[in-house]
Amino acid sequence: MTDAEQALWRVLRSRQLEGFKFRRQHSIGRFVVDFVCLEQKLIVEVDGGQHAGQVEADAERTAYLQDKGFRVIRFWNNEVLTEMDGVAVRLLATLTPTPLPPAGEGL
Repeated sequence: MTDAEQALWRVLRSRQLEGFKFRRQHSIGRFVVDFVCLEQKLIVEVDGGQHAGQVEADAERTAYLQDKGFRVIRFWNNEVLTEMDGVAVRLLATLTPTPLPPAGEGL
């Protein structure tokens, strides 16, 4: 694992993020994803600079995983290493979306 992946794993492992269980380096079809929360069908990818040059391959990978019913969220290495609190907040917001008000009630 990269330094960024190791840092994020320290936050995700052992259900430390609000009790959600994550697996690392998990196979889904023909791909191995960085992290996945199977119960929420959420994949977390941590991308380094090499991903800037493989936009099409990443898009194909994301489309394949979405076709399998997964949501994919990506973070850059530097984001994870310098803004871990923000990364954790975005992950929690993705894992526990704010419910919509009942029909007929104003916002």
